[in-house]
Amino acid sequence: MVRSFALIAAAALAAAGPAAAQDMLVIAHRGASAERPEHTLAAYERAIDQGADYIEPDLVATKDLVLVSRHENELSGTTDVASREEFEDRRRDKTIDGQKIAGWFAEDFTLAELRTLRAKERIPSLRPANAQFDGLYQVPTFAEIVKLVRAKEAATGRRIGLYPELKHPEFLLQNAGIDMVDLLLRELRVLGITAQDPVFIQSFEIAPLQRLKARGGGFKLVQLVAPISGPADEPAMRYAEMVTPTGLAEVAKYADAVGAHIALVLTPDGAPTALVADAKAAGLAVHAWTVRPENEFLPPMLRTGDDPKGKGCGDVKLAALLKAAGVAGVFSDGPLKGRVCS
Repeated sequence: MVRSFALIAAAALAAAGPAAAQDMLVIAHRGASAERPEHTLAAYERAIDQGADYIEPDLVATKDLVLVSRHENELSGTTDVASREEFEDRRRDKTIDGQKIAGWFAEDFTLAELRTLRAKERIPSLRPANAQFDGLYQVPTFAEIVKLVRAKEAATGRRIGLYPELKHPEFLLQNAGIDMVDLLLRELRVLGITAQDPVFIQSFEIAPLQRLKARGGGFKLVQLVAPISGPADEPAMRYAEMVTPTGLAEVAKYADAVGAHIALVLTPDGAPTALVADAKAAGLAVHAWTVRPENEFLPPMLRTGDDPKGKGCGDVKLAALLKAAGVAGVFSDGPLKGRVCS
């Protein structure tokens, strides 16, 4: 099986040519998160400079209803909040999507309070170079991200897409009274963003996407799916059911694409699963997540050496496999456009 994966990877890369992702949308996963602390303006700008077609901000909300970009609404993994004595009393225990989590949460902070925090690298043991940038960047608002995109479009003359994810919308609605769908639609309207702009909106949950579909506007919607569990707002449903032909036909009633974990797109030996073909039959594109450059995240035969932090061309080879499988886009932590690997 290992040899099979290696052979398939080599064949896919050869077939794809020198730029394996050139004809496939590259979605900068949290920005260039392999090179800068994720969800910072620096990470987004670096990803744009590396040729990404879209940048992907995960959106949470502040207490005063401002959309900001963090991987999770819990802040201690990506900011210095745990070291800030003035916010010690904000520490809470919350049950989010069935999991008890202790920490500091964006919805308990005003924007002004959040602005005093500084971003840090989420996985410094694997990305120590990123940790050198700890403390330099604020938590950005969605409006600031849009401003950056427009400035880079003006400077480069090319369109740069936005691919926001609504994080834990059901939890925020039920526990904090924050309607992420309303907040996002209002913000898009204020910022003058329409469905004619390159925008995808994604969620692991179902109801927010259905509401976005019903509310009009025509934005492209993406149902995220994972190898295990199911959508938090539909506890009886499993993602495994949603990626069957019958399930995909239901998804196609409200979404334009499926954002699928790589394990749902490729078998362990690197061959395509039935997902892409089944999705296309239902009228859905497939965007795969997430290609990362470090050995830790790559299949064994695509790794370079034994160091988990080691990097090589495994990410480009994995992108080639995904392209050969027929995916329309790929989420990536690092640059893929124009990279040449042998």
